[in-house]
Amino acid sequence: MNRASDYIAVFDSGVGGISVLRHLKKAMPQERFLYFGDSANAPYGTKSRQEIRELTLAAAESLVDRGIKALVVACNTATAAAISDLRRAYPELIVVGIEPAVKVAAEQFPGGTVGVMATPATLQLEKLSHLMAAVCRGVQVVKLPAPGLVELIEEGRGESDQAEALLRPLLAPWAGKLDALVLGCTHYPFAADTIRQLVGRHTQLLDGGEGTARRTRQLLEEKGLLHTGPEEIVMENSLESPQVIDLCWKLLEV
Repeated sequence: MNRASDYIAVFDSGVGGISVLRHLKKAMPQERFLYFGDSANAPYGTKSRQEIRELTLAAAESLVDRGIKALVVACNTATAAAISDLRRAYPELIVVGIEPAVKVAAEQFPGGTVGVMATPATLQLEKLSHLMAAVCRGVQVVKLPAPGLVELIEEGRGESDQAEALLRPLLAPWAGKLDALVLGCTHYPFAADTIRQLVGRHTQLLDGGEGTARRTRQLLEEKGLLHTGPEEIVMENSLESPQVIDLCWKLLEV
């Protein structure tokens, strides 16, 4: 496929954005989606802001050159590092970034304790700090960096003994103590069962995928750009590996 003028491009640092694509499919079942994962450069969450920005802008340029009608940045780290740059670069294009569901957590649990589990880069960048300062008054926020989890999910091992061993030291001390745990990386929903076992069923897991899909549909409706034909999904990845593409399709059906 060379041209994509009627497609919504969905971009992530790897396979994690498939969790957002699932919400997009549900919200817009007649749309055409072009998913591009940059697994060759994953994970983004341990890179510098400049590296993340350069990778994100390069991927976006390649997608925009194909004539897409919207770009969904389905990566919390890329959104935090580069969403403003993308909107400046493409002012006529619908550009939607994902945000951790911190506001939802604060609204549902005023005065409660909320964990925010994300990549080190997302937790360090000012975008998340500004968001938490704006919406988390009266809420105790616990930052929980989870380096290494993205790599396991990229290998299809989000629900595995290795994932459990990696996450236990981070999450077990908070078992039964969190009202909500915000999954601030789009990869993390693919380890949700393991996470839930460690923090306990009392803790509600929240991610930003549904809100991102709702916002994308709203913007397309406002511009009269919703597709009305049969659904189509194109999967692409910078690794050009059949195994990675197979994993994407498998995760889409989870």
